[in-house]
Amino acid sequence: MNKVLEQIRTGNHQQFFLIAGPCAVESKDLCFEVAETVQRLTTEREIPYVFKASFKKANRSKDDSFTGMGDDYGLDILASVRDHFNLPVTTDIHETYQAEMAARCIDVLQIPAFLCRQTDLLKAAGATGKVVSIKKGQFLSPEGMKWAVKKVNNTGNDNVWLIERGTTFGYQDLVVDFRGIPVMKELGVPVVMDCTHALQQPNQSSGVTGGNPAMIGTIAKAAIAVGADGLFIETHPNPAVALSDGANMLKLDRLEELLDQLVKVRNAVI
Repeated sequence: MNKVLEQIRTGNHQQFFLIAGPCAVESKDLCFEVAETVQRLTTEREIPYVFKASFKKANRSKDDSFTGMGDDYGLDILASVRDHFNLPVTTDIHETYQAEMAARCIDVLQIPAFLCRQTDLLKAAGATGKVVSIKKGQFLSPEGMKWAVKKVNNTGNDNVWLIERGTTFGYQDLVVDFRGIPVMKELGVPVVMDCTHALQQPNQSSGVTGGNPAMIGTIAKAAIAVGADGLFIETHPNPAVALSDGANMLKLDRLEELLDQLVKVRNAVI
């Protein structure tokens, strides 16, 4: 197992761990730029780092929305990031056949929030032996996630993370109930706060999901204060031109200041 993943599994790290990268694989240059920058920032602050990008975007508002550059292309780039930077890499899967395919190239299989109850998908991910990172559905209680964890565990895989990403509030907003973080930690798994998608504003009449990235720091600091083990932050050098979820992502040049603030919060509460 990768050294960073072993640190996370054993809790052998002083700081929170960070899952970060662009929403989607747009190009090798983009992924390398983000990975290089975030790796430098996290290494300087002794923050375990997992690179994230989606090789395929299956849950889109409109039929003509960007879904990826091609499965093989995207997975090859993720493998290149892993090998070049010696980083663990995560990506999301949406169908059972993708579990084994993606497992050849990445270290952590992410289950999207809308699919966290899909038994066959969870079992396929668990059967690969990879870490399975499950986003809590916007429609589920924190307590209800024990059944998702159990489905993966029943494949013989006990390496599971849970990700909090907010609860649906009305039609076009999400709210975060921070009580859910300690509740899910009681299941004996690392719990991550998705600071990006918790600030989405879905179901816009334009067919393009909105967001409020100015609040990423607020969500992140609160999550660290209540004991989150990790943070999930999508970041891009220029979110305005991103091909997916640009409205939610943190501009890459703002990450350093935020990490410094978060380290101070973490050091204050441990």
